[in-house]
Amino acid sequence: MNAEQLSTIEIQPEAAHKYSVIWLHGLGADGHDFENLIPELHLTAATNTHFIFPNAPVQPVTINGGMSMRSWYDILEMSLERKVDIDGIYQSVSLIEPLIRQEIDKGIASTNILLAGFSQGGVIALHAGLRHPHKLAGIVALSTYLPTIDRLQTERSAANKDTPIFMAHGIIDPIVAVESGKAAFDKLKSMDYNIEWHDYLMEHRLCVEEIEHISVFMNSIFR
Repeated sequence: MNAEQLSTIEIQPEAAHKYSVIWLHGLGADGHDFENLIPELHLTAATNTHFIFPNAPVQPVTINGGMSMRSWYDILEMSLERKVDIDGIYQSVSLIEPLIRQEIDKGIASTNILLAGFSQGGVIALHAGLRHPHKLAGIVALSTYLPTIDRLQTERSAANKDTPIFMAHGIIDPIVAVESGKAAFDKLKSMDYNIEWHDYLMEHRLCVEEIEHISVFMNSIFR
């Protein structure tokens, strides 16, 4: 799978293109999953923002009996951190990096490009963003965890050491335990990242209060 094959759903800016958001869906979903969220965010700079929703590659997923579906990496067992498809994570990051480069090539500063992701997509957003050689605007990581966090000790980019990070999770999430998300937050906090944590009485999804908080976060970055 190469970058040319990574299809995307896109919302083009209605006014001058100043900002870009690359938003990654979760397991079994697709680029349309968060497309309808954009109007709900009430972003001040919405008309100046290019929204890109990539479709993950279709591949077999072990915990679903090997059934093929859109997935950023294989899920090998339900205890997410015990056995992890690390190679798959790196491969998906290599597919996202050209999307960042594409926006930079259009004249958008890397500091005006934000990565966001839900669940599996949040893993890729964090792993890609914190290792990216150029400073990014921010990272939004929802209902997610970070199985590669120990590798960040040596692989993280100094350019993104101060990049604002928004993490949020449902406290009754049956898919990705809130403890897994909080552990990732705590480790990133201990590494002196500029990171904030929010949790909500919800399962593996988004809620109205969370959307409001994401809005505040993104509006503080894209004015």
